[in-house]
Amino acid sequence: MFVFDSIYFAALISLSFGGAIGLMFLMLGCALPIYNQYWPLFVLFFYILSPIPYCIARRLVDDTDAMSNACKELAIFLTTGIVVSAFGLPIVFARAHLIEWGACALVLTGNTVIFATILGFFLVFGSNDDFSWQQW
Repeated sequence: MFVFDSIYFAALISLSFGGAIGLMFLMLGCALPIYNQYWPLFVLFFYILSPIPYCIARRLVDDTDAMSNACKELAIFLTTGIVVSAFGLPIVFARAHLIEWGACALVLTGNTVIFATILGFFLVFGSNDDFSWQQW
C-alpha cells in the first residue's frame, strides 16, 4: 500500500512542478520589462475552463457501454476548442501588436506545459480506482 501511495505522491509533486513551470513562462511573457503587457493573462480563463466539459461528461455518463458516447465526444470536442483557443489568443494578440512575438512564444510555451500538466492529471488520477480525482 505504501508503494502505491508513493507513486501518486510523486505524480502529484511532478504535476505541481509542471504547473509552476507553465505559469512561470506565462508570467515571464507578461512581466519582463521588454514586454510589459498583461494581455496574455486572459489565457488563465482557458486553463480554468478546459477540464470542465470533460468533468461534467464523466459525471453524467456511465462507462458500462463500450461504444463511443455522444456526451463524452461532445465534451472532448468542446475541450479541444478551448485548448485551441488558448493557443490562438496569444497569436491574435501578437498579430494585432498588443504583445510582442517573444511574449507570444513564452505564452505558447507556458500553454504547452500547462495543458500537458492538465492532461497528465487526468491520466494519473482519472481512473476509477481507490485513489481518484473524484474524491477531491
